Amino acid sequence: MSKSKSIEKAYDAARQRYAEFGVDSDKAIKKLSKIAISLHCWQGDDVGGFESSDGLSGGGIMATGAYPGKARTAEELRADLEMALSLIPGKHRLNLHAMYAEAAGKVERNELEPKHFKTWIDWAKRNGLGMDFNGTFFSHPKADSGFTLASDDKGIRKFWIEHGIVCREIGAAMGKALGTPCVTNLWIADGYKDIPADRKAPRERLKKSLDEIFAKKMDRNHLLDAVECKLFGIGSESYVVGSHEFYLAYAIKNKTLLCLDAGHFHPTEVISDKISSVLTFLDEVLLHVSRGVRWDSDHVVILSDELRAIAQEIVRGDYLDRVHIGLDFFDASINRIAAWAIGTRCMIKALLIALLEPIDKLRKAESSGDYTARLAMLEESKTLPFGAVWDYYCTKMEVPARETWLDNVRAYEKNVLSKRG
Repeated sequence: MSKSKSIEKAYDAARQRYAEFGVDSDKAIKKLSKIAISLHCWQGDDVGGFESSDGLSGGGIMATGAYPGKARTAEELRADLEMALSLIPGKHRLNLHAMYAEAAGKVERNELEPKHFKTWIDWAKRNGLGMDFNGTFFSHPKADSGFTLASDDKGIRKFWIEHGIVCREIGAAMGKALGTPCVTNLWIADGYKDIPADRKAPRERLKKSLDEIFAKKMDRNHLLDAVECKLFGIGSESYVVGSHEFYLAYAIKNKTLLCLDAGHFHPTEVISDKISSVLTFLDEVLLHVSRGVRWDSDHVVILSDELRAIAQEIVRGDYLDRVHIGLDFFDASINRIAAWAIGTRCMIKALLIALLEPIDKLRKAESSGDYTARLAMLEESKTLPFGAVWDYYCTKMEVPARETWLDNVRAYEKNVLSKRG
């Protein structure tokens, strides 16, 4: 029996099994095919960007490892992204940082324009991708003090406010050109390594800076603004200006999206538990799905309990149209294209498992107070044959099913990556 016939036969059996639980697997697949994941460009070059051949200046971001074949140019990065996308079922998006501008000569971050991203936009259009965008408020001489938008230096603040403003213009241009809103995210690392004497003043300065950045009203068909919180960072262990409470309040008051990053909270906190809470008051949220190992280490996403819980909350709450799913990890110790494929395929797998959950039966048991049945069904559903549905979905989307995608990565490594200096 051919592999495709074997996959179809396994899917037929799985479809019948899910039907016994009142789940339509064909309907789940159809819904899954419409969910776009935003792939982060920075996995392909270890968060280097193209501002300088020497890489970023200063600190704030750290990728570990030296696996051969890192993308050195925008052309190489786009080729690697195309390879990764060929292994991932569905139509997705590209998440780009401002430091990936293609500018002839040195262009400062506060002087960037849409024209510096034209090649990226044209590439996305050819590949049928939407785009999302991020300001780069780190690894720059004007961020060396540890403060940007919350700095007490007016000149420093002015520079970064101007950067935030031009990033919104760039994001709007991307959204307009591609016919899908560009989620333009703002994250800063401002904070103190040790205990501050004044927590109030930096937050007041940050609010004023944000108000200036977001002063111009943009067409939401082109641009969606997002603000991203964090508990702590390297060099800001004791105090982060843009905390969860700060940005949650700002997002509610100013009707922006709130970005929840899976690595930006205490290790015992999870963002899956926050989704329904914030969406009770916000119209939409942005997720940066990552995997922290004891801290915000941005390991490659795997099919963990938390990843499944994130997907469950999105699907159970009927939030698919209100949650923008982006990925945020970077591992330089393994093949970078494989990292993209593993992480993104796992995110999609988690969504598929959630879509295949017998939620109607679970809700009925819960509402009737039959918690015994609820627990029993939750556990029984864990062994339902979602793998057969996944293989069928990959085949239907014309990407490699099962582990065969790794053969494509190895061939690309041999023929392309190994030839890079």
